[in-house]
Amino acid sequence: MAKTRLAWLLTLLSTHCFFSVLAVVLKTNNNSPWTNEFDKIELSCLIESISTINPRIEWKKITNDGPSYVYFDKKISGDLEKRAVIREPATLLITNATRSDTAKYRCEVTAVDDQKSFDEIVIDLVVRVKPVVPKCSVPKSVPFGKSAELSCVEEEGFPKSQYQWFKNREEIPNDPKISSKFSNSSYTLNIDTGTLRFIAVRKEDAGEYFCRAKNDAGHAECPSQMMEVYDLDVMGIVMGVVVVVIVLLCIAVGICCAYYKRGYFSSPKQTGNNYKVPAKGDGVDYVRTEDEGDFRHKSSFVI
Repeated sequence: MAKTRLAWLLTLLSTHCFFSVLAVVLKTNNNSPWTNEFDKIELSCLIESISTINPRIEWKKITNDGPSYVYFDKKISGDLEKRAVIREPATLLITNATRSDTAKYRCEVTAVDDQKSFDEIVIDLVVRVKPVVPKCSVPKSVPFGKSAELSCVEEEGFPKSQYQWFKNREEIPNDPKISSKFSNSSYTLNIDTGTLRFIAVRKEDAGEYFCRAKNDAGHAECPSQMMEVYDLDVMGIVMGVVVVVIVLLCIAVGICCAYYKRGYFSSPKQTGNNYKVPAKGDGVDYVRTEDEGDFRHKSSFVI
């Protein structure tokens, strides 16, 4: 009975070894590697078992547009042509990674002399990009009690940046209630969009503000900017309006006086054929003629 069992185990082991030798099997040390931009990264593709002497090895980059060759016919091609090499037997080494290299990569090995002649592994590569200096917008002055919005934007970093705001070099907490220094402030901070919004600013909110964009690759900051908070001078505003009204009234009165002096407001002059008949004198009788349009003597002087 023991001999039968031993024989069965030996047969099973020999069969397993036989099929293992006649099968190509791949493995990787890391199927989700990452690196920072401009650094090198290794995509390991290890052949665990194979019997074919010269297997066909291919690497493909898989994107939304479909797969494209990276290594084919023993040559590096595409965007990695001058930035990658193959380490025996099938590992792909990228010597200068860029953000465009973020993608899935598939290592394929074909062994024609093996019973299981094909195997593949997929590696998901992430190239992290450090944020650039964000664009920050801080209002220079805000009326007391009014709302104010500070914005911070950075679009180059990968993964997408998150944001921190600082006032006078001290980080502003996401929730003002957790800090005694900011507990009286009324604001909301969105770390994903970089927006710091004050509902009603106080005198204590005045200060120097700057924003920091950060991700796994690093961080970058914008220069600090001053925000002032001032009181609304209601009396000054009222007096200003009164002065403007008085000035406008003076201008209107002046215009009316000028028109009056020039006679624009007097009764219209006589026009047409209205003539005043001159008074008679010295015994001369005047009569108007239609042709001459003037007066002439009707009779001679009597001496």
